[in-house]
Amino acid sequence: MTLLLVTVEHTWRRSLQVRVVTLTLVVSSLLVAVFAYVVAYRSSTILLERAKQTVTAQMEFGRGYTREQLAVFGKPYEPNVQGTLQDIVFYLGGGDAQDPGSGLVVVKAEEVAELRTEMSRDVSLSVINEVLGPDITSAVDGGGVATAIRSADLGAGRAKYLVKGTPVATKFGHVELYYIEPLTTQDSAATQIRTTVLATGATLVLLLGLLAALVTRLVVRPVRVAARTAQRLSAGLLDQRMAVTGEDDLALLAASFNQMAANLQRQIVRLEDMSRLQRRFTSDVSHELRTPLTTVRMAADLIFAERDRFPADVSRTAEILQTELDRFESLLTDLLEISRYDAGFAMLDAEPSDLAPLVHRAVEPLRGLAERCGVELRVEVPADPVIADVDPRRVERILRNLVGNAVEHAEHRPVDVRLVSDGTAAAVAVRDRGVGLKPGEEKLVFNRFWRADPSRARQTGGTGLGLSISLEDARLHGGWLEAWGAPGQGAQFRLTLPVRAGDRLTASPLRLVPEDADLPAVTPPVQQRAITQTPAEVPR
Repeated sequence: MTLLLVTVEHTWRRSLQVRVVTLTLVVSSLLVAVFAYVVAYRSSTILLERAKQTVTAQMEFGRGYTREQLAVFGKPYEPNVQGTLQDIVFYLGGGDAQDPGSGLVVVKAEEVAELRTEMSRDVSLSVINEVLGPDITSAVDGGGVATAIRSADLGAGRAKYLVKGTPVATKFGHVELYYIEPLTTQDSAATQIRTTVLATGATLVLLLGLLAALVTRLVVRPVRVAARTAQRLSAGLLDQRMAVTGEDDLALLAASFNQMAANLQRQIVRLEDMSRLQRRFTSDVSHELRTPLTTVRMAADLIFAERDRFPADVSRTAEILQTELDRFESLLTDLLEISRYDAGFAMLDAEPSDLAPLVHRAVEPLRGLAERCGVELRVEVPADPVIADVDPRRVERILRNLVGNAVEHAEHRPVDVRLVSDGTAAAVAVRDRGVGLKPGEEKLVFNRFWRADPSRARQTGGTGLGLSISLEDARLHGGWLEAWGAPGQGAQFRLTLPVRAGDRLTASPLRLVPEDADLPAVTPPVQQRAITQTPAEVPR
């Protein structure tokens, strides 16, 4: 039952045609049900009124006929009075005393002891009294006309009867004349009308459902074709188009969709060509600059080595030249690395490595920079080895970029580097307590050449590509590189890597938001992960 409900709910949410057909069937069924009820009720009412009119007409005739036949008798014990009563009921009953389904005429003279009740057919007097009931007999005995509908068995099975009684005045008192007419014909006609209306209504509902299904199919089918074509376009099949048939609105939709797809294809192809040219230009320029840079580097190294023999201004120029050449060489290295990622040529040389020494090797070269900036570097690693399948060169480069950025923005406050592993994932968090990040900047820090404050003086002369390359390195490992920050509370970058190569991460052993962060609980941090499709991280 649960599976059936889930399937029905899924079909209801996913299929517009099912919803339209279902709503059409429900609404039309309600309308047909109301119409059938009104028709059946009106039909039954009309048939009953006609039966009452017929019995009333018969009653008027029977009362006159009975009064005329009994007018010659002055006393109830006169001869032929009882016989006359028999003739009256026989005549008024139609003379068919054997048909159990026919009407019944009853003449009662209970006030006259000498006379018996006469009936047009042989029916038990107790049954007759039950059918008439005290309400009708008392009303007729009081001189009024009474009408009622009774259900009884008068020899032809249980059925409905229309009962009507009236008093007839005579010289020796009054007698009571009753007509008991069966409503079998009326009930049968009403049943046939109801059956016909319901059958017609059910057929109409099915036809409406079929019509709704056909109409919605005509409308939904092009939409489904457009959706499938759009999915193929998004998958990279840019030559997919919809078939244009006719000149109606759906044909206009298909033509417009094809025009849009053609424009998108032209734009995408143009952008791909531009991107390809850009990557090739970056790669070619980077490689071409290597040779002159090497020559300039050799000359600059020679000048730098002999700077003490030059005047002070020339010596200072040699130092500036050496510094800028270092930065230029670093920029070329980063550009070459980016071009490898863009071209899809980056390869991961993973091997089982202890992450603790990698953390120390990344931090130690930056201690001199930290001392110049007045920043204390604090490293916390487990005593036991933390073995993971990683590329040591790339992981060390990620950590060096993270720690270098933290020192640059620490504002003379300590920087903490922490390594934790839970057996399935290993995480390194770099926490500074400097200027922090504004809302939304945690998404931008991984963009190429992006800087939070371009006017800010840097100690290391960065290229603006370090975090972008770090993000690509983390993605190459199948890991996450995430950032958190708040103005005035610093920032924290967290690198999470799977312990075994190829495993999929589901959680990190370290929190992204530091425990000492003072933030409203209703403002969750926005995270930038190094992989585009991962399961939702389990909160830790």
